[in-house]
Amino acid sequence: LQVLGFEVDTVNSVQFSNHTGYAHWKGQVLNSDELHELYEGLKLNKVNRYDYVLTGYTRDTSFLAMVVDIVQELKQQNSNLVYVCDPVMGDKWNGEGSMYVPKDLLPVYRDKVVPVADIITPNQFEAELLTGRKIYTEKDALEVMDMLHAMGPETVVITSSDLQAPLGNDYLIALGSHRKTKADGTRITQRIRVESPKVDAVFVGTGDLFAAMLLAWTHKHPNNLKVACEKTVSAMQHVLQRTIKSAKAQAGEGNKPNSAQLELRMVQSKKDIENPEIIVKATVL
Repeated sequence: LQVLGFEVDTVNSVQFSNHTGYAHWKGQVLNSDELHELYEGLKLNKVNRYDYVLTGYTRDTSFLAMVVDIVQELKQQNSNLVYVCDPVMGDKWNGEGSMYVPKDLLPVYRDKVVPVADIITPNQFEAELLTGRKIYTEKDALEVMDMLHAMGPETVVITSSDLQAPLGNDYLIALGSHRKTKADGTRITQRIRVESPKVDAVFVGTGDLFAAMLLAWTHKHPNNLKVACEKTVSAMQHVLQRTIKSAKAQAGEGNKPNSAQLELRMVQSKKDIENPEIIVKATVL
């Protein structure tokens, strides 16, 4: 976000030695009191004026509930504030979904967070959790996105899915839906599908990168979800291809790269993040 020209105030939800994709991690999980204290500091200095709020990985239900209070307060100050929520709860591995945060976060996301969010970026498993509905086909996915719209957000992007891609098994599908109510009360919905080449490795942090870039590109292309998603997914591809190439070189011939070698090559991808060459196109549905 900073590379793309945003002034960012970063507040940690956890303070960990490293991401949880490693065998071990140490550190603290922040709770609502600690978040409240940090926010109070910003408020006392009258610097709590924001255009966007972006939230991701959180492990504590009280922290998450406090986020909702803060977003509502910030929206009272700035009715145009856009809250981008990546509802990080879990993912699917070999077709089986599992949560990697405490299960009691789900009702907080579903009942409190999503209704105040403007843009949400769940993966397929998280979209299924939030709506209580399984996705087997693209039609199911579009209906699930409509259910998510009905909960509050104007923009819903299912960042990854295990749906069959028209381009074949080597591609991963992401789906986006942007619903706008015009001044006369009519609703228009723009839907898109993005197919990007699969990269055979488990990366950590791709969802965070996706949400941040989607925020930036929807800011620059507010009424064009197609272009915003093309730039986001293309930049992701550049980062992942650079990461896997580097990881394989470090691991050596025939060896599987480890977590440290698979750390996203963010700094090395600065130019691609700032101005991604569009290598993945979106289809308007």
